Amino acid sequence: MVVQFRNLTTTWHDPIDLWPYEAVVTTMERGLVSDWQPILRDLRARPFGRIARYVTHYAKNPDDKAAAAFFAEALRRARASQEEREREEVIRRIRRAIDATEVSQADFATLIGTSAPRLSTYLSGQVTPSAGMLVRIENVARETAQASG
Repeated sequence: MVVQFRNLTTTWHDPIDLWPYEAVVTTMERGLVSDWQPILRDLRARPFGRIARYVTHYAKNPDDKAAAAFFAEALRRARASQEEREREEVIRRIRRAIDATEVSQADFATLIGTSAPRLSTYLSGQVTPSAGMLVRIENVARETAQASG
């Protein structure tokens, strides 16, 4: 069964980007698991996007607490996954910066104004550097590579 939207020109078959808030809520409340798939796909693809905001808004005062809890958990997991991918990207950028300088990690830490143990926490993903530190890391790598090249 495909959920039918009442009083809307949008249908379930339209791209989710065209769904208004009411269509998302109708699908969460009255749809079957198969009907939920467009919402779940969008949450995974864009965990901070428009549909995610609709889910967050609905979860604050839901008519269907079970559906709200399910979608809130799906959104939490999607955001955690996105954050993990972003953390991995930061680690790749730091490793690439160190490799570009051709100096030891300890020497690179000195160049960026931090300690070797702190740099190690960045590389392990235990700590995510600030935006300013990431810019400094990339700038130092670029400057060092230019100076030696």
